[in-house]
Amino acid sequence: MSEHPARWTTATVYPDMWVDPDDDPRNNDGPSPDGELATVQDLLRDYRLTLRMKCEGLDAEQLARRSVPPSTMSLLGLVRHLAEVERNWRNWISDGDPLPKLYGERDSDFDGAVAEPAVVEAAFRDLEREQAATDAALAGHPDLGERVGMDGIAVRELLVHRVDEYARHCGHADLLRECIDGRVGQ
Repeated sequence: MSEHPARWTTATVYPDMWVDPDDDPRNNDGPSPDGELATVQDLLRDYRLTLRMKCEGLDAEQLARRSVPPSTMSLLGLVRHLAEVERNWRNWISDGDPLPKLYGERDSDFDGAVAEPAVVEAAFRDLEREQAATDAALAGHPDLGERVGMDGIAVRELLVHRVDEYARHCGHADLLRECIDGRVGQ
């Protein structure tokens, strides 16, 4: 008997995939989106769905389980971190005073990721709210070359940075989930 979980998947068509292609909410039957903005938005949507898929079916203890010492990383911490990051991206867009942090001091997003159902529910609510608010703020800037905020960041750079942030953390989520119950990524 090993202390490590056995590798598993719900997929039946391709046993090394997370889910069967017909059950994957990230798949679509149509052509890829037209244009740069639609392509980046589609990629972001898929990474957001991937993060949610990595968290599905886990209880509060599993979501809050830390990776390896001294890291404070957990799936719940990633959800909280991405909510915090979404909020901070709106600071990049704005010319006004910065929005306050959601969870307080630096690393509070990870440090406060504790195994309590109320914390889990709040984290997912925070993430949805902050994603929607950042999406709405960016919807007012469809020109990817437009420079926004006090630092004059290009909308394109901000959008690509968002995809990069989610992609990197989905990689972390793959490893965290595999350590929790052996389920492997796709």
